Amino acid sequence: MNRFAVRCSLLAILLLLAANTWAQQPPANHVTEASSKESVPPTPVAPIATLGQRQLFGTLLVATKSDDARKLLEKSIDQYENYLLEMSVSTAHEAAAKDPHFALAFAVWSYATYRNQPAPDALKHAKALAPKATPDEQLLINWIVDVEEGNNLGAIGAMNDLLARFPNDKHVLYLTSEWLYSQQDYERARKMMEKILQIDPNFPPVYNMLGYSYIETGDPDPAKAVSYLEHYAALEPHHPNPQDSLGEVLRHAGDDKGSLEHYAAALKIITNFYSSQIGVADTRTLMGDYPGARIAYDKVFASATNSRDRFHVQFQKALISFWEGQPEQGLKSLDSLLVQARRQKDPYAQFEIGFGRAQLTTDSAAELEQLRTLEASLQKPVIGMSEPDRNISLASVLREEARIASASGNSDSAQEAIAKLERSAAITRDLIVENNYESARGYALVAQGDLANASDELATDPHSPLALQQLALTQEKLGNAAAAESIRARLKYQRAPTVEWYLTTHVTSGPAATTPAQ
Repeated sequence: MNRFAVRCSLLAILLLLAANTWAQQPPANHVTEASSKESVPPTPVAPIATLGQRQLFGTLLVATKSDDARKLLEKSIDQYENYLLEMSVSTAHEAAAKDPHFALAFAVWSYATYRNQPAPDALKHAKALAPKATPDEQLLINWIVDVEEGNNLGAIGAMNDLLARFPNDKHVLYLTSEWLYSQQDYERARKMMEKILQIDPNFPPVYNMLGYSYIETGDPDPAKAVSYLEHYAALEPHHPNPQDSLGEVLRHAGDDKGSLEHYAAALKIITNFYSSQIGVADTRTLMGDYPGARIAYDKVFASATNSRDRFHVQFQKALISFWEGQPEQGLKSLDSLLVQARRQKDPYAQFEIGFGRAQLTTDSAAELEQLRTLEASLQKPVIGMSEPDRNISLASVLREEARIASASGNSDSAQEAIAKLERSAAITRDLIVENNYESARGYALVAQGDLANASDELATDPHSPLALQQLALTQEKLGNAAAAESIRARLKYQRAPTVEWYLTTHVTSGPAATTPAQ
């Protein structure tokens, strides 16, 4: 398999250094060689708080004179870990108001919001205040800044520094393992989760992550996933997220009745918990209860607190027309919604709607034209969109260009998109961008008849239903019936009312034509 050598070798070396660091638990003044920049040396083990300093969770020394600000920041991190993101942002904001010089409060505020509605001013404040923060605080701020700015090599170095300084801090381990999981480094993330359970067997958030890991990675094991999530719910009976997670995992497993029951349980705890509200609507869409789904989406729209959520709800509602077999009406709705998103200058909505609109076009030339327009809009930094999200969005567009061009026999366009992806992977050092690059090569290799190498490349993109479906078909053509069946089993657990799931289950003609998933 033609792996992207530079990206993988650097990541492997850095994570190997990190693994050795964690295993050896070096003295606190040790800074790993993997650090991407000169870092402030960590302070001695078990620091004693001095005047104007406090210890966060009893371990991490922070420069704040306000004990109220410290307690609020601990609460904000706890809310983040339990996916109460809006509450987390609000609480971190309150901590920053209590102490306007508390650098980490601004950093956590920014980190809790950057994947939803980025707060660049909060990150700017964190960076400006960091020189006056404690060395401990600076370590965590350095990592947050690198993650948010898309500096993945820097983030790995900062992560190593953090873990060398706090090898047994469950909150540091959780934040960094969650990031590794988002980067699709599942093996390393799971090892860190298991270490958290050795430190604290009753740390609730880690059960949530482990639950998802058994439905999203490797060979899906829904029974084990549900078991972890039920333990999460038992530890956090007053939080909506455990019930919400059970609702989502059961829907992926095809248990719509159980899914709705758990979403309802979450909404009894917080009546407007967004994830569960839209989970109800999405589940009803998959059940074929389209009138019920529309009513549910309207209810979510009325209670949504930001433009990105409102546009996503409208996008999902527009997709119902496709599920109903009325694609013309669906395209009209998406066109109208895209105009609104452009008028309001919402970058995330413009991407989601524009990308979905392009994928749902049945003419390959028209789709490629729309994709290239979208590609052009993502070539430079986009106001209101984080750099990691822009890089991943651009990679998704280029992968789709390669897929459609390959399927329609336009090899020159496919290779052009693949070359752009290769450059992007080299610049961003982002594993998700790399996976898009490799699966794009996989589609091109299928068109060229090189099925063995195509199979290797497509296997790197396990969260794309279209890539998994093409991989299953490729394995069948190679005569690997057992492998094809295993891949379809994984595909089955990606069940969600998304554009890609619609294309894998409904489209039988046009550039996206494939054999429907079972």
